[in-house]
Amino acid sequence: MAKTKLEELSTNIYNFKNPDKYEYKMAKGLSRDIVEEISKKKNEPKWMLDIRLKALDEYEKLSLPTWGPDLSELNMDEISTYVRPKTDMKENWEDVPDEIKNTFEKLGIPQAERKYLAGVGAQYDSEVVYHSIKGELLKKGVIYTDFDSAVRDYPELVKEYFTKCVPLNEHKFIALHYAVWSGGSFVYIPKGVKLEMPLQSYFRLNSPESGQFEHTLIIVDEGASLHFIEGCSAPKYNKVNLHAGCVELFVKDNGYLRYSTIENWSKNMLNLNTKKAICEQGAQVDWVSGSFGSKISMLYPMSILKGDNSKTEYTGISFAGQGQNLDTGFKVVHVGKNTSSLVSSRSISKNGGVATYRSLVKILPSATNSKCSVNCDGLMLDSISKSDTLPVNDIQTDDVEFSHEAKVGKISEKAIFYLMSRGLSEDDAKAMIVRGFANPVSKELPLEYAVEMNRLINLELEGAIG
Repeated sequence: MAKTKLEELSTNIYNFKNPDKYEYKMAKGLSRDIVEEISKKKNEPKWMLDIRLKALDEYEKLSLPTWGPDLSELNMDEISTYVRPKTDMKENWEDVPDEIKNTFEKLGIPQAERKYLAGVGAQYDSEVVYHSIKGELLKKGVIYTDFDSAVRDYPELVKEYFTKCVPLNEHKFIALHYAVWSGGSFVYIPKGVKLEMPLQSYFRLNSPESGQFEHTLIIVDEGASLHFIEGCSAPKYNKVNLHAGCVELFVKDNGYLRYSTIENWSKNMLNLNTKKAICEQGAQVDWVSGSFGSKISMLYPMSILKGDNSKTEYTGISFAGQGQNLDTGFKVVHVGKNTSSLVSSRSISKNGGVATYRSLVKILPSATNSKCSVNCDGLMLDSISKSDTLPVNDIQTDDVEFSHEAKVGKISEKAIFYLMSRGLSEDDAKAMIVRGFANPVSKELPLEYAVEMNRLINLELEGAIG
């Protein structure tokens, strides 16, 4: 077998950058004047400005988390919270400015749309620059648009759900998000409508010393189903960038939602994202998550199993390399009877990277006859990396089935020797073991995105093997 030449992958396709050109870039910092200016430039209704200002008040009251990675290098006085690119939103791909269009062409978004997706939204810095949805979905009553347009076109629907899944005072960075949010996606799937093809939003942050604060709100009505795919990337700069987005998911009775994410932020990014779902009776939400890049990540998707017989599954992987601290995991709260959750998390660390699995399982007294299974594995590729498992399990009823299993260890020398005895080089043997370790996640993704994830793993492995 030919040797895998990982050095050929050294030109990371995500790390190209455009000149920092924009129509408008907000002054650095965070203040009432800045929040009001963002709202004014978006021509928002007063009720949205009121939410922003309330969130700003909460942000100023709340403290930084006292646990997890050190966030002391984050200085909001050095971050621009709003960057408007030199274009408005287009519905025709050919109308997008060449510089921005070429960015998404390199990332494969137009090809993915043509081959596989029912609808695509593309955000560049603080604004959505392209949005498309197939006509047959519109005829079924599906709403898929950018979040700014939803505020304008569907105000009553937005007001009914906005901040209702993730309260604006939940923690300091969600308060920051609600104060300065911009862009994102809004999806409504009507009762009984089952989408056979996924919808996708892609978020690209290009401008240095800036933040991206997109808001995604998805409502899957009774008996409906949807697969939503989210992709994120940014080029590397020498100074800190910030991502503090928010995802609110509402799955009604007997609805189904799969939310897949591949995040490949740059190694100067602080990724402080918040994602939460509420499942009604008989509903199910499945999370598939791949976390790559970013200097620091604090990301813990959460499912609230509110209704009886509701379900959730989480399948995730993170890859922490040199200088990275990826603190990720999953949270689930069982409220209804006969609810079930299945959690499978895998982490890889190399070259001194730190990978932490942090979880919460809370089963309330009302959640009788519920089931929960948690499995988390950590793989360290050397002796200087770190992997931790920090679970919190709060079981408040005896009428429950619960199991938790965790394994952390170094890459197996015996397995490497066995594969080498079958003709593989040491580098190829290590690469095969890592890809096999990640297989439970990649097999849950559509083919194009599984290939994408394996490519990211190869890029992360560069320098770790060989």
